[in-house]
Amino acid sequence: MSMSTSSHDTPGTEAGADLSLRALTKKFGAFTAVDELDLEVGSGRFFALLGPSGCGKTTTLRMVAGLEEPTSGRIVLGGDDIGRLKPYKRPVNTVFQNYALFPHLDITENVAFGLRRRGVKDVKNQVQEMLDLVELGAYGGRRPAQLSGGQQQRVALARALINKPRVLLLDEPLGALDLKLRRQMQIELKRIQTEVGITFIHVTHDQEEAMTMADTIAVMNKGVIEQMGAPADLYDNPATTFVSNFLGQSNLVSAEVAGRRAEEIVVDVNGSKVGAPASRARRTEGTVWVGVRPEKVFLAAAGEETADGTNTLPGGVVSDVSFIGVSTQYLVEMPWKQELTVFEQNTGARDGFRPGDRVDLHWATAHTFLLDADQDAHAGDESYAALAGAAS
Repeated sequence: MSMSTSSHDTPGTEAGADLSLRALTKKFGAFTAVDELDLEVGSGRFFALLGPSGCGKTTTLRMVAGLEEPTSGRIVLGGDDIGRLKPYKRPVNTVFQNYALFPHLDITENVAFGLRRRGVKDVKNQVQEMLDLVELGAYGGRRPAQLSGGQQQRVALARALINKPRVLLLDEPLGALDLKLRRQMQIELKRIQTEVGITFIHVTHDQEEAMTMADTIAVMNKGVIEQMGAPADLYDNPATTFVSNFLGQSNLVSAEVAGRRAEEIVVDVNGSKVGAPASRARRTEGTVWVGVRPEKVFLAAAGEETADGTNTLPGGVVSDVSFIGVSTQYLVEMPWKQELTVFEQNTGARDGFRPGDRVDLHWATAHTFLLDADQDAHAGDESYAALAGAAS
């Protein structure tokens, strides 16, 4: 069974594909880490492999780098099959989370290492250009221990880029940095990739990191790619419950398809009719999950009127209120005892709700998506998995 992005979404080969993985498989004994993966990465893209621990993303990266040998399948780079080449013969470089800098060499010599290894004589100008690119032009004479974690990560990046690889592989490169520095480096990495125009393939488990930097994301789960596309497309129109939960949060409510109205699918949620665009329906008959993102939902006091073109679920009771700075998170218990999540920006435009308040939930029909109810509603929800693990 060959799975490209999955049985759910199977895009065609990108024009100008730089890297092609064809039926790539890696087995460790009876365990299949990567399962007949087909993938095309276009030249000059910032591409992210996103998924939880153990999904196969790092194993995929290591096979491209030559650090793991595939069980089967091909790795084609720029039209050449590189799957059997030694790592140092592949036109790729890898930046790891731990930087792997040489502590006894200064920054200039760390960056120059690859060029000197190939016998390049005059490296001074090239090294200075790379240090300027990563905004460390004045740090060439320092040792790695004299730099911060973020600066060391920039040195590792410069050392990889100076070799002018066709593809730069980044394995959780920001994982060792604190939150504020990580966010700064996300912006810097995107700037550098845009400036040098080299294909970046970035492995991460951090959804925000992938959405901030990548122009294309492949969401991996259990050795296959569930869905691939632009960050906004995956977020707004997830193909599976796993993607809807792993990439942000979703409210998923069981419903029965009741019919069709023009370009809308109408479903019945506990007696309330809810509409969804047909273009965002992964299933159009029988039982479905109705999905809506928490920030798309508007809370109103029970019984208040709402505008045309919106969906309404009445009868909620606020069960919890959490102030989280820019927004407030509400948990609302519905009549069928399911708790739904609502995020509201703290604009100060109106008073908030309190636990026990009776409310109705409203959201635009256009923000609704329908998923196959045969899928686990909690797939990809790491917080649920953690709670379930703690309870067992």
